[in-house]
Amino acid sequence: MFRAASKQETTASEVPSLPELTLVKSEPSTESRQFLTRGTPAFRRATIALFLSGFATFSLLYCVQPLMPIFSEDFGVTPAASSLSLSLSTGFLAFAIFGAAAVSESLGRRSLMFISLLGAAICTIVCAVSPSWHMLLAIRALEGFLLGGVPAVAMTYLAEEIEPRGLGGAMGLYIAGNAFGGMAGRVVTGTIAEFLSWRPALAAVGILGLIAAIGFLYLLPPSRNFTLRKGFDIAFHMKAWGGHFGNAALSLLFAIGFLAMGSFVTVYNYAGFRLVAAPYDLSQTELGLIFTAYLFGIVSSWAAGLLGDRIGHFVVLPIGVLIAALGAAVTLSSSLPSIILGIVLVTIGFFMTHSVASALVGRLAHGFKGHASSLYLLAYYLGSSIAGSVGGYFWLADGWNAVIAFILVMLALCLVSALAVARLARR
Repeated sequence: MFRAASKQETTASEVPSLPELTLVKSEPSTESRQFLTRGTPAFRRATIALFLSGFATFSLLYCVQPLMPIFSEDFGVTPAASSLSLSLSTGFLAFAIFGAAAVSESLGRRSLMFISLLGAAICTIVCAVSPSWHMLLAIRALEGFLLGGVPAVAMTYLAEEIEPRGLGGAMGLYIAGNAFGGMAGRVVTGTIAEFLSWRPALAAVGILGLIAAIGFLYLLPPSRNFTLRKGFDIAFHMKAWGGHFGNAALSLLFAIGFLAMGSFVTVYNYAGFRLVAAPYDLSQTELGLIFTAYLFGIVSSWAAGLLGDRIGHFVVLPIGVLIAALGAAVTLSSSLPSIILGIVLVTIGFFMTHSVASALVGRLAHGFKGHASSLYLLAYYLGSSIAGSVGGYFWLADGWNAVIAFILVMLALCLVSALAVARLARR
C-alpha cells in the first residue's frame, strides 16, 4: 500500500520521483536477505532452471520466424502480413509483461512462470493443427500473452535471489538460454518443415516446450527474498511503474531495449526473404541453419555478463551496440559468406547489449525491481513487434538496402542512449 513515509522508514530503495508520496519497500533489506551464492547447489539449480525458462520462451516465441516465407506462400499473404505470426505474439507479450510482475506479487514468481510456460507450449501444439491463417494468428496472440509471465518475472527472481556479485554472470546465462531457445526453435522448424511440413515442425517445438517447463518446475528453488502480497492494488502498481520514469538512466535503458531488439528482429525477419530468393535460393533447412548464429549469442551473452562484472557494464554496453551496427553494415555485401558473417556479428552485438542492459535494470532500479524489469521488457518486445513489422515496408520499398538503413538509424540512437546512461549513472 501507499502511505506517507516517516524519516525512519525512508530507504534508498524508494522511488525518488515522488517525494510527496513515498513507496515504502516491501522486500527484505539487503542485510537480511539470504542470497543464492556462486558455487552452491541451489545457485546451480536456479541458473539451470532459468536457462530452461529462457530456452522455452524463445523457442516457442520465435519458432515461426523461418516459416514466414512458407506462410506467405501457403496462406497467400504478403511478407509484412506473414510477420504478424511473430509480431502479434511479441506485441501481446509486451503488454502481458507489463502486468506480469504485478500478478506475480500475489501469485508467486515460480508459479506464474510455470503456468505461462505450460500454456504457451500447449498453444504451439494447437497452432500446428490450425485450419486457417486468422486462427493461427489468434492462437499466436494468446501464446504471446501467456509468455508474458516469464521474462520480467525471471529477471526479477534473479535480481532478488542472486548475490549482487554473481548477478551479471547469472543474467548472462539466462540470456544464453534465450539465445539457445531462439536458435533451437528456428532450426527445428526450418529443418522439419522442409522434409515434412510446418505443422509437425510446430508440434515438435511445442513438445520441447512442455519438457522444458517440467524441468523448470523441478529445478527452481522457492523464493527466499520475496513475500506474497495479498490482493491486487492497482494504485500501488501504477505508482511503482510511474516512479521508475523519474530515473533518467532507467528510461534510457528502456529505449536501448526497444532499439536493440527492434534492430535484431528486423534483420532476422527479412534475411529469410532475401536468402530464399535468387541468387541464393536457400532451402528451408539451409535457412534454418543460418540461425545457428545464435550459438554466438549464447557465448556472447554469458561472456558479456561476466565481463561486465569485471570491467564495468557501462564499458561493455556501447561495445555491443557497435558490433551489431558493424554486422548490419556487413550484410550489405552480395557475398553469402559475408552476409552470414554480418548476421553473426549482429547476433553477438545484440546479445551483449541485451545481457548488460538487463543486468543494469536490476542494479539501477531503486526498489520494486519487478516493475522496472517489466517496463524494460515492455519496451524490448514492443521494439520486436513494431520494428519487426515496419521493416516489411522498408523491404517492399527498396529491398535489403532500405532495411539496413532503417536498422542503422535505430542502432545509432541506441549508441547515443548507451553513452548517455553511463554518464547519468556515474553522477
